[in-house]
Amino acid sequence: MIFLGQASNYSFGRALKHLLTHGREHDSAALKGVLLKKYGQKDKENQVMLYQTGRSALAAAFSSVVPRGSEIIIPGLTCIAVVRAVRAIGCEPVFSDIEPGKLQYDFEKLVETLEKHPQARAIVVQNTLGITIDIKEVEKLARKYKLEIIEDLAHSAGRFYPDGREVGTVGAATALSFGKGKAIDTISGGAVIVRKNEVRQLREPLFRPHVGARWRARWYPLLGCLMRAGYHVGLGKLMTGVFLKFHWIERSADAILDMDVRLCDWQARLALKQLRSLPKTPLREFELVKKRGELLAELKSEGFYFDEIWYDTPVSPARYVKEANFPTKECPMTVEIAEQIINLPTWYPAEKLVVARKLIEKYVKVVRHSDD
Repeated sequence: MIFLGQASNYSFGRALKHLLTHGREHDSAALKGVLLKKYGQKDKENQVMLYQTGRSALAAAFSSVVPRGSEIIIPGLTCIAVVRAVRAIGCEPVFSDIEPGKLQYDFEKLVETLEKHPQARAIVVQNTLGITIDIKEVEKLARKYKLEIIEDLAHSAGRFYPDGREVGTVGAATALSFGKGKAIDTISGGAVIVRKNEVRQLREPLFRPHVGARWRARWYPLLGCLMRAGYHVGLGKLMTGVFLKFHWIERSADAILDMDVRLCDWQARLALKQLRSLPKTPLREFELVKKRGELLAELKSEGFYFDEIWYDTPVSPARYVKEANFPTKECPMTVEIAEQIINLPTWYPAEKLVVARKLIEKYVKVVRHSDD
């Protein structure tokens, strides 16, 4: 049984390199320079900051361009990290329903949402799973309703919008996450690039993560290898429980949000290497299926574990559903999608997934996703 929470995208060799990587201040400076060159704009006053977590970077993006007390539009299908980042800077998230084809905003519903929420001052472009939105339509609505566009590149670094522009180069601010399973994965970390003529200056995060956080970030991939190996002998669940109990690992959704804590230099070095060779494909494939529980059981009987789903609740993980305060009546399609979606994990070889795809075909709904 293999899950993202066991650093499943890390081979043993990659995990060992991760553990032994060293960094210096110049590595963080180099990462900032590449981010500025890639995502900055020559005619704007740009700022680049590196943080311990992606949610801290996202909160910094919000705080730099949105007044306190504002509302921020976010897609219905999202993570609790986005909700917390909005609330951390004294704003309130407004969820807008999505359409099933690309997991992006349903533009008709988005207009309705904007009409109901004149206090909205920004809209988050998430590009869920790396599948890009019609950015021109977003820009048109942003101009009409006087919204700042904030791009969240957790899933979509390296991708391009349908009009040819690179994701991350459009809005007033861009936030990246370097957390587990993201387009750039250094276990934890994030960055923000602010592009605006009149920037609300961000404070440089000066504090290093505490010792426990640095230890977890270093060792997590190797502990993940141990957990994966443990499942082969019936000890995986026990090992995972022990590691959690002793705080050797932590759940991804439980990462801290602190804009005073910076990214470690060694993680900056790893992030820079990945930034220079970003994947050109979506982060993870998805399908909308009927009888998902029955399908997952059939897949499991053939040795496939697809239980880890992005996202099986409108705001994941499910344990934070009350905190999210999600408006189910206003976002019915998001609720339906969360009940139907499955993802094809990235750690299975393509040839092995051929068998899984044949099983899935029997359950797929009529609506299919595309990336036109």
